[in-house]
Amino acid sequence: MFSSKSKGIEWILDNDASNAAVLVASEAHAITLAIEGLLGVVFTIASLTDKAMDVGELESPRLESDSPGKLTGKTTNLCFSMVDSTWLTILDALSLILARSQGEAIVLEILKGYQAFTQACGILHAVEPLNAFLASLCKFTIGIPMDAERKSALQSPGARRPESLVEQRESIVLTPKNVQALRTLFNIAHRLHNVLGPSWILVLETLAALDRAIHSSHAATQEVSTSVPRLTKESSGQYSDFNILSSLNSQLFESSALMHLSAVKSLLSALGQLSQRFLGGSSSVGQASAQRIGSISFSVDRMTSILVNNLHRVEPLWDIVVGHFLELAWNSDQHLRSMGLGALDQSICAVLGSDHFQLLISSRPSKAALTGLRSLEWSVISPLRILYFSTQSVDVRAGSLKILLHVLERHGEKLRYSWPDILQMLRSVADAPEKDLVTLGFQSLRVIMNNGLSTIPVDCLQVCIDVTGAYSAQKTELNISLTAIGLLWTTTDFIVKGLMHYPEGKGNVSVPSLSATADGEKCIEDGFGVKQINNKAHTVKVDPDKFVVSIFSLLQALGADERPEVRNSAVRTFFQTLGTHGQGLSQSIWEDCLWKYVFPILDRASHMAATSSRDEWHGKELGTRGGKAVHMLVHHSRNTAQKQWDETVVLIIGGIARLFRSFFPLLRNLSNFWTGNISNGSKEVALAAINCLQTTVLSHSLKGDLPMPYLQSALDVYKQVLESSTYRTNAAGKVKQEILHGLGELFSQAQGMFDNDMYEQLLDLVHMAVKQAMVSKDIVEAETGCLPPIQRTMLEILPLLSPPEHLSSMWSYFLELILQYLPKSQSALQEEVDLPYSAAKTNSAGKINSFSGSDKPQKHGNQNGLAFTSPETREPISASDIQTYWFAEKLIPLLVDIFLRATATEKYSILPDILQGFGRCMTMRRDRPDTALWRVAVEGFNRLLVQDISSLPNKQQEPSISRPIMVRIWKEMGDVYEIFLVGYCGRALPSNSLSSATLKADESLEMTILNVLGDKVLKSQIDAPIDATRALYVAGFSVAEALILNSFTLLTTTTLLMQILQRLVSTLDRCASRTCSLPVEMVERLPPHCGGFSLTCLQKLFSLTSYDWIADDWNPSRSEVSRVAIISLMERCEHVLSRFLIDENDLGERPLPTARLEEVIFVLRELARLIIHPDTAAILPTHSHLKCDFTEAGNRGKRTHLFILYPSFCELVVSRETLVRDLVQVLLRLTGEEMGLRKLNLPI
Repeated sequence: MFSSKSKGIEWILDNDASNAAVLVASEAHAITLAIEGLLGVVFTIASLTDKAMDVGELESPRLESDSPGKLTGKTTNLCFSMVDSTWLTILDALSLILARSQGEAIVLEILKGYQAFTQACGILHAVEPLNAFLASLCKFTIGIPMDAERKSALQSPGARRPESLVEQRESIVLTPKNVQALRTLFNIAHRLHNVLGPSWILVLETLAALDRAIHSSHAATQEVSTSVPRLTKESSGQYSDFNILSSLNSQLFESSALMHLSAVKSLLSALGQLSQRFLGGSSSVGQASAQRIGSISFSVDRMTSILVNNLHRVEPLWDIVVGHFLELAWNSDQHLRSMGLGALDQSICAVLGSDHFQLLISSRPSKAALTGLRSLEWSVISPLRILYFSTQSVDVRAGSLKILLHVLERHGEKLRYSWPDILQMLRSVADAPEKDLVTLGFQSLRVIMNNGLSTIPVDCLQVCIDVTGAYSAQKTELNISLTAIGLLWTTTDFIVKGLMHYPEGKGNVSVPSLSATADGEKCIEDGFGVKQINNKAHTVKVDPDKFVVSIFSLLQALGADERPEVRNSAVRTFFQTLGTHGQGLSQSIWEDCLWKYVFPILDRASHMAATSSRDEWHGKELGTRGGKAVHMLVHHSRNTAQKQWDETVVLIIGGIARLFRSFFPLLRNLSNFWTGNISNGSKEVALAAINCLQTTVLSHSLKGDLPMPYLQSALDVYKQVLESSTYRTNAAGKVKQEILHGLGELFSQAQGMFDNDMYEQLLDLVHMAVKQAMVSKDIVEAETGCLPPIQRTMLEILPLLSPPEHLSSMWSYFLELILQYLPKSQSALQEEVDLPYSAAKTNSAGKINSFSGSDKPQKHGNQNGLAFTSPETREPISASDIQTYWFAEKLIPLLVDIFLRATATEKYSILPDILQGFGRCMTMRRDRPDTALWRVAVEGFNRLLVQDISSLPNKQQEPSISRPIMVRIWKEMGDVYEIFLVGYCGRALPSNSLSSATLKADESLEMTILNVLGDKVLKSQIDAPIDATRALYVAGFSVAEALILNSFTLLTTTTLLMQILQRLVSTLDRCASRTCSLPVEMVERLPPHCGGFSLTCLQKLFSLTSYDWIADDWNPSRSEVSRVAIISLMERCEHVLSRFLIDENDLGERPLPTARLEEVIFVLRELARLIIHPDTAAILPTHSHLKCDFTEAGNRGKRTHLFILYPSFCELVVSRETLVRDLVQVLLRLTGEEMGLRKLNLPI
């Protein structure tokens, strides 16, 4: 003021609203002196007060004193008297001057007076003057439009009247006077913060208004001159008044860390009071609502700021702050609830993350320290529990859970004593019907289980497991249940790897508890982050097995959940846990797991699978189309409750299989378990049970540690399944198919463990499965040309079932099993010559075929096992027969392959039965000429003879191959040839019954079988001698008995072999008669191939009787065949020649059929080329004088056969056919040469 006067600048007061004349200079000077005197009084009182404080009569307001001392001292009394007598006058004068002043200098001086007098009142603890001055000063802090301005705005015309009014109502303009008044207020608050007490409410109301102004979009500051336009806070720059005021506002509350504790409490109480004042108001919209929310927000933010800046002494302040935040959280206004929850979240995290809290955790664990830590932690966490349980509001509960989630994510590892409350709260959330709450609660639990298990006290671990189980069982959200089950696995992993590997070892483990310890004891930190006191640690005995059992119990209960996804997940987790950590479990726990959990889970699931509904489910409705509901598709494999339970049973069985592979000794006594689930469950269940059993046995058979009772148990299980009379479900075929696969794989992997009895049992099981399939009524696949799955599986596993070397005696049994599946013939020869044969059918081990009843091959009608029916009387072939034919067609090549691998002894003991079986299949040529069965049988028959019969003479030298067996082999071979080539099957079919390509293939097949018979079979050594006497002696007979029996045996077998040889040669002869035995009329109608077939048969007869002295391959067997064949050949040739003469005479001038002419020419040519052995010639019925030279040493071959046909040659001399006459001429010349009649060269 005086500075202005000295510069010649006149200090004037403001004009009134009517713009009156300026005061005269004398009045101005008088006012200036009055103000100067008034301020002199104010500053004098302030100086006296400071003097009293300096001399110790008054305490400084910055000293830490919670209660003011008594006013004593002369100066103090003087000051108090002056304040008490002058404060009203001074306040009126200062407020009037300040209200009417606009100049910056005078405003500053007046505000200094305000500050000086107010501080003096605060130091003197003069509450009434203090409050009055504060209230007066606060009026000058925020500029509000004058009433006159508002009135003029209402009366002004124009279209923008409402908008103008709104703008004026919301606009807040801070003049320089306001800014200076606010700075003065901040100075007073900083100076007197310890003594303001209840007066804080006056300051806070102003600061709240300032805060609203700062955050208002219409607030602005004003320069010194009122004519200068408003300067908004956006354009004011970094150092604008708004930024400065905002900084001062924040610093005031940040400095609360320097206040007395009582002052901080007073400040917090005042903030709460300010907030309460607006909480009670209505939630109207507009300016009032904004002011209300702004004030409450200011109070909440400042309370949070004070708390954050006083974390070192948070205990006495916590209840005040949190109490107000809880009140806000319970408010019905959504905005206020969010505000309270956010402040509570920030406050809790600030306390738990503070250095003070960390210091309590890491400090020496004395009793007082632990008590303080427990008290603080509980007081910090308990508001969340209170907030959740004290209301039914979903928003509030969700807010408390969100705060808990933030706490656990950021500071969960620091918590020690609040876990029971947290877990109780989370357990309650699991039962809540609201999905949002359950989701939030589970998020917190997942943080605990994934990241906090190592920090949770062990005595809270069981509660944690129970809470996880509750979330697994809740029905609100499926994904939460599935994830919670995974958390149980995490818990088990932690228990096994953590608790069970504790230094003390397994069993009961001593781990730290939460009990307080005595002060002064040294401590160490254990693996769970809990302080453990040496020597006198407060520990609790913990049995890790109990935790594991508790988890298993929860998983068992979840395994019966009605939701398929939940129970399947529980089952997987249960068995994964056992399989992974089974080695760490004690024997008693293992026993409990099996008999209390594993098998009860299976029993429950099996019961539900058997009793659940089979009604199809409809998927979730997606909408409508055409007035009809559209549902989501559900796969057919899980569209019923029963199928869903079946899937669970499959998972359980698979889990058990994995367990038993790892813990195999538990398998021995589980036969009833396996049988029940294979035979009584659905297809999926049965297949899973089979796989479980199979993989368990195989995994250990490969290792070589499979005990024999285990293998026998597996076979017994399969037998019980196949014999089960109640096993008639649609899945039977698939289950049997899997059983067959399992048996094949089992034998291939564990051959060395099988003895004869077990191998026989294995084959019986295979036979039982296939037999049941072959008598099944389900033959649709067979009718379409496809084998049923079981029969296809049978073909796959048969090579795997071949007996190994140590089971060589079982080859006969194995091959007999395969022969059961060849069909019976329904047509054959009308006439059959029975041979006297009664050889016993036994295998080399002396055992009678164990197949009994309908399983054994039965013989009907004759010794060939063939049932004869005429083509007129045979019945149509049934579909089941079709199935048998298709199976036999695929089986025959496989049978040949298997037979060729068999040992010689067993091979030839069963060979007669194989030949007989092939013969039955070959008879299908007439019954089913369009099928490939008979053709495959012929090919197999030929292959068998070519690859094996050729080596038969060498095999006969083995004593184990008896002569009766060899006789029976040749006998069955003769039967097959005779039936197929001569009998009913050998008769010609109509040419239009088959395609030309098929006919050509059949002709080629006939030629092949003829070649095998003529070139391989009849030229082999079928009568090679063996040392039968030695064999009988070795068998236990005396030498004399052996000689007698050998002589009888040789006589009998020689007779039988001769008969068989005659039948084979007769077969060729009868096939050769196909053309010549027919009248000439029928010969003309014969198919072309019939003539060629007959000529081939004739050629084979010529080949059997011919002798090549150069090759010198003659042997006794060959000689015997030739002696038999020459008689048939001569008879056949004579019949051909005579038939030719008869037909030629009967036809007269007509030409002969081509077939007849080709036949006689072929015979004549072959007779001319034929040379026979002397042994063969000796058998011919010629005159004695023609045999005299047969024994001459130089005789290498003869044409004696020409003598037999000489009469026929003579008759053919007059034939009309020139070629015939020429050939006869050659033959007659050869006949003369054979008789020694040669042309003589007489001398002239």
